[in-house]
Amino acid sequence: MPSSRSDELRHYCARGILADGSSILIRAISESDRERLRDHFHRLSPESAYFRFMMPKKKFTEADLDRFTAIDYVSRFCLAAERRYHDEDRIIGVGMYAAGGRTADSAEVAFTVEDEFQGRGVGTLLLEHLCRIAHANGIIRLEADVLAGNARMLEVFARSGFNVSRSMENGVVRVWFANQETEQYLSQSLRRERLAAAQSISRLLNPKTVAVIGASRERSKIGGAVLANLLKAGFKGGIYPINPHAAEIEGLKSYGSLAAVGERIDLAVICVAAGAVENTIKECANAGVHGVVVITAGFSEVSAEGREVQNRIVNLVRSYGMRMVGPNCMGIINTDPAVNLNATFAPLLPPAGNIGMLSQSGALGIAILDHARIRNIGLSSFVSAGNKADVSGNDMISYWNDDPRTRAIVLYLESFGNPRKFARLAPAVARKKPIVAVKSGRSAAGRRAALSHSASLANLDIAVEALFEQTGVIRTNTLEELFDVIALFSTQPVPAGPRVGVITNAGGPGILLADACEARGLQLPELACATSARLRSFLPDRASFSNPVDMTAQASGEDFARTIAAVAADDNVDSVVAIYIPPMVTEPAAIARGIARGAELVPAHKPVACAFMSSAPPPAEINQGARGAIPCYTFPENAAIALAAAHRYGNWRARPAGQTLKLDAQAESAIRGIIDGALARCGGPAWLEQREISAILAAAGIRSAAAEQTTPEDAAAAAGRLGYPLVAKVVSKDVVHKSDVGGVIMGLHCAAEVEQAAAELKRRMHDAGKRLDGLILQRQVSEGIEALVGVTTDPTFGPLIVCGLGGVNVELLKDVSFRLHPVTDVDAAEMLAALRSAALLDGYRGAAAGDRPALISVIRAISALVELVPEITELDLNPVKVLAPGQGAVVIDARMRLAPVRGLM
Repeated sequence: MPSSRSDELRHYCARGILADGSSILIRAISESDRERLRDHFHRLSPESAYFRFMMPKKKFTEADLDRFTAIDYVSRFCLAAERRYHDEDRIIGVGMYAAGGRTADSAEVAFTVEDEFQGRGVGTLLLEHLCRIAHANGIIRLEADVLAGNARMLEVFARSGFNVSRSMENGVVRVWFANQETEQYLSQSLRRERLAAAQSISRLLNPKTVAVIGASRERSKIGGAVLANLLKAGFKGGIYPINPHAAEIEGLKSYGSLAAVGERIDLAVICVAAGAVENTIKECANAGVHGVVVITAGFSEVSAEGREVQNRIVNLVRSYGMRMVGPNCMGIINTDPAVNLNATFAPLLPPAGNIGMLSQSGALGIAILDHARIRNIGLSSFVSAGNKADVSGNDMISYWNDDPRTRAIVLYLESFGNPRKFARLAPAVARKKPIVAVKSGRSAAGRRAALSHSASLANLDIAVEALFEQTGVIRTNTLEELFDVIALFSTQPVPAGPRVGVITNAGGPGILLADACEARGLQLPELACATSARLRSFLPDRASFSNPVDMTAQASGEDFARTIAAVAADDNVDSVVAIYIPPMVTEPAAIARGIARGAELVPAHKPVACAFMSSAPPPAEINQGARGAIPCYTFPENAAIALAAAHRYGNWRARPAGQTLKLDAQAESAIRGIIDGALARCGGPAWLEQREISAILAAAGIRSAAAEQTTPEDAAAAAGRLGYPLVAKVVSKDVVHKSDVGGVIMGLHCAAEVEQAAAELKRRMHDAGKRLDGLILQRQVSEGIEALVGVTTDPTFGPLIVCGLGGVNVELLKDVSFRLHPVTDVDAAEMLAALRSAALLDGYRGAAAGDRPALISVIRAISALVELVPEITELDLNPVKVLAPGQGAVVIDARMRLAPVRGLM
């Protein structure tokens, strides 16, 4: 194993969240840990020591310490779980593997956890990290001997998600399992991670005691505003102002320090100057505070020095097992009547409701809360994440997933901290509850602005779009659109289909809605004959009885109620929209009551919305029916936007999860051999040679046109071995796109033509000032539809799989589709369906169709290849010739670039 791997793993360090919501540090053990290890083992109870060493053990010797610290970080590795107590780092758990099991690629594992922390997930986290490290070091089987009475350790293995085998002899249970991240293991691991994160956020949002550090008598100051809001909201727990210069604030006793309170503080809201935040957090840690909300700004969003301080704060928070919201944030809200927490400086509090909301921007957060209040959209909880140094959107959606008071989730994001984790987590959450997001920074200017406000230039919008498409997140383009969509999700069911029934008292708005629906994939179906007959029984003859139903300007509240009920009862209708323009002859309040009565008669599984086309707010009566609140829009188009988003979400939720492709062991071994050899040869980033790429594609099950690399002098002999017709291509490290230098000559039918083409290519390269490293002769594939399949790597989002049609013109046409790796069969099919030119694969205007399943197979195989070879930074299969249905797909040209991977994937 290269020493670079060992050197890298010496510095292995990660944060883990325990089942109780607190956090620990997991890091590699070093020689300097000898005394901390000795202290750890001396703190074990006699029973725990017996379970670990399978004998009574009262003394921990120097030889024992050697076994844990004299490690090479490859064949022997030792991890510590660490928690800080009063400025002292304390090892609370140890996990170790040592190669030399029953097979050459196996290792024995063993764990200890201090009694105080047993049953909280420390052993499980150590196992997960140890397995990942062992796999990176080529260890594919893990074994352990566990005393039969050690029920907790046996339970860790049993619930790991691995396929664990067991045998028992003389009171010792032998366990072993393949060290592979199976779907079951990944699912279990993700569930554990989600539940732990949710518990940590629950403790933040449901505190029994809150301290405001930096509280002020002046409500114009942030510390004063936060304290006043806590009191005004009616927080159910204890409130403790911390200000050494005041004896009393807002009628509450003020304390000079946190230590002077004498009570356990669950949540501390920090409103002190930036230079005092670090010491304040130390004070919180020593007082046993679970979580902090750092309102203070002046960190990573302003300077490199600020980022350094922020990093120290994060390390401090995590080492003490705390959680932190912010810094540079507005605070947090929990509208649960049992809590009534408003730990923000926002001037207004939105109503209680069922929307969980996260805003990365504090200023926008204030505007969002105000708009939610105006639209009467209630929140279950709100978190202003600020710089997202610790608590992130991933943590919040983990919490809202299981929160019974949250029906839908709203995210305003400026950056992604860990999009790969979001990609694993969000689909499971979105299948239960809709996630609606606004992600700023689409444009170059927007990304520059986002960078100055705590985001990253690397967050390319194309990657964001791919991420949201795969995870079922509903992306809105504006905040207004976000509120339109969430107003529907907060009150109505997801529609079963795209068919909209429209009721209006004016023809024009009905036409506007019909156009808006059609533009967004919705339909206005013909109503059943029975429905039309029912409408004719009470509407005037001048009314329109088709969809949209125009009841005329004289329509009363009763007409609205009866028409809504009739249209909603039609089996051809999946959702209903009522449009009202206030004429002189009707009273808006009466119409609102009629719409509310009609909504009561709509089947519960069908959503109802309305458009009250007036500058005045809709009458309160619209929400006073038995059905409850009805989303009310100013214009018909807004209703169409919301319903279309709900329909797309319903389609995503109903689709199968899909399956990723995994290459077999023989293919993996062959490919890794080529990759490892190339990396050793190049020593750094490099493009693979054509023969290596061909071998890799063949092992991955991707068919390529027969080809051979040769020289201009030997081209004729190579042509004789391949057969005709042929294509000649240049090989040059100086050339990215061969067509740019005329580096491809097609239609070669004999040796003379091959020799002539070789000479011509040599001349063209000389004239272009490019080095010629050789030639590729390849059997010409004339038929087929040209496609592109490739990989590009974003520094934040990781590998992106791309496909498109158009071959060499794909960059000009820009008809491409992206997905984040890994790509399932369902993802691959959707990628093709999203292309504007997808009809070519079906035989457009009499042209030959293409083998769509074969192209899907190529996309899946490339994703499987990326899973096996994380060193791939760029890959282009362009063109891929998609042959007639049943004939497959053939790669004509391929390029692949590798770079060594730093850090565990």
